[in-house]
Amino acid sequence: MEIGIAKETKALEKRVAATPETVKKFISLGADVKIEKDAGIQSNILDSEYEKAGAKIISDPMELLSNSDIVLKVNTICNGGKGSDNIELYKKNTILIGFLKPLQDKQNIKLISQKGINAFAVELIPRISRAQSMDALSSQSNLAGYKAVINAANMLSKATPMMITAAGTIAPAKILIIGAGVAGLQAIATAKRLGAVVSAFDVRSATKEQVESLGGKFIEVDESPSNNDSHEDSRGYAKTMSASYKSRQREVLYNTIIKQNIVITTALIPGKEAPELITSNMVNDMLQGSIIIDLAAEAGGNCKLTKLDKALVVNGITIMGPSNLPSEVAQDASSLYAKNLFNFVSLMIQDGNINLDFNDEIIKMSCVTYKSKIFDYKT
Repeated sequence: MEIGIAKETKALEKRVAATPETVKKFISLGADVKIEKDAGIQSNILDSEYEKAGAKIISDPMELLSNSDIVLKVNTICNGGKGSDNIELYKKNTILIGFLKPLQDKQNIKLISQKGINAFAVELIPRISRAQSMDALSSQSNLAGYKAVINAANMLSKATPMMITAAGTIAPAKILIIGAGVAGLQAIATAKRLGAVVSAFDVRSATKEQVESLGGKFIEVDESPSNNDSHEDSRGYAKTMSASYKSRQREVLYNTIIKQNIVITTALIPGKEAPELITSNMVNDMLQGSIIIDLAAEAGGNCKLTKLDKALVVNGITIMGPSNLPSEVAQDASSLYAKNLFNFVSLMIQDGNINLDFNDEIIKMSCVTYKSKIFDYKT
């Protein structure tokens, strides 16, 4: 059994799917591990470290992919991609594991299926207790929330904490976090550690306790007496809101946003475009020099004016739409992701051989293609 670790070629990507630590663990399971040359260099991992752990370094991506039974990646593959991102380099029946974007790019999943690749998308790993150690979406979102606050504070032309000096007192920065999922909660915690006054908004009232436990003020939208519906689905994700709720929400957010120095948005709805929560009018009325970091940019953005991977300045307000903040802390992001993948792949290996057990809900729910058929994965 051969496991191949591909070098990522996507722009701005610095992460890698394995570390020397996980290489040793894979070898202990009976696998031969091969790493594409310089795959870990941007995560501060040298080829010599992989070799010391027992891996073999391969210079040619075609040689790596044509012989690998399992290929671990960060990003998906496609027609005409560079290097290991090129779908044509993969052999039939290869097991491919990574962030494959099955809900956003179904046409590409069709191409992967036609190639005969057995693909597993880590973002579909179910949110159950047994799968927590495999939850790559959470591990990477956690770092994204942290980095969003650090970047915004660095860009802001005022101090984040309150400072009392002989010349006078500097008021703390005000930071609003929209969306109290994994990224949002880490953003709240990071902003509090920096000394900011932190507020947070989420349509799911169940997150109020979590926000307040981190020291944030929870912003609530008054419910109409007739509205008793839950705002989250069975998996804990936010649902699409009614028109009347959205109207009240816009009013509450407007009155809050215009007082903030930094706004971090993280609101996503699985399989759909991100909800638009910050309008042009809200941006126009924000404090001069304010910063918006939109972590939902890849899904269309929570801010009306967000441009993916662009910095936009509108009336003195800077709007950032980063697509890959975890890559900016690649060393830790790779370490966590590699551990997630090892724990996931361990489910597939028995006595040194590949054994896919589709009675295991983690395997079943994360599979998107198998034996040239597309699985009915959940949206």
